Amino acid sequence: MLIGGRAAHDTHFRLKRFSAMARGHQKVQSQQKNAKKQAEMKKGKGHDQKTSAMAALVFTCAVCKSQMPDPKTFKQHFESKHPKSPLPPELEGVQA
Repeated sequence: MLIGGRAAHDTHFRLKRFSAMARGHQKVQSQQKNAKKQAEMKKGKGHDQKTSAMAALVFTCAVCKSQMPDPKTFKQHFESKHPKSPLPPELEGVQA
């Protein structure tokens, strides 16, 4: 112990310097982990919700060009929106 609390100051400085180095190492590890995570997210970007929803719309109305996911919905749409038009042959056996 030195005069005027000098030793306490030196100890505090050493501990602060040591913990800063440890945090620096953690920072580098965290940055590397985040970069890897971002790269994986970028690589798998093609499977978003909008793309999946568009792929599910397989039936297209010949009259108004709107798209429907299944034949039941397509038939309901056609009967309500285009009642005067003849029913397309692909909707003949579908139960609404």
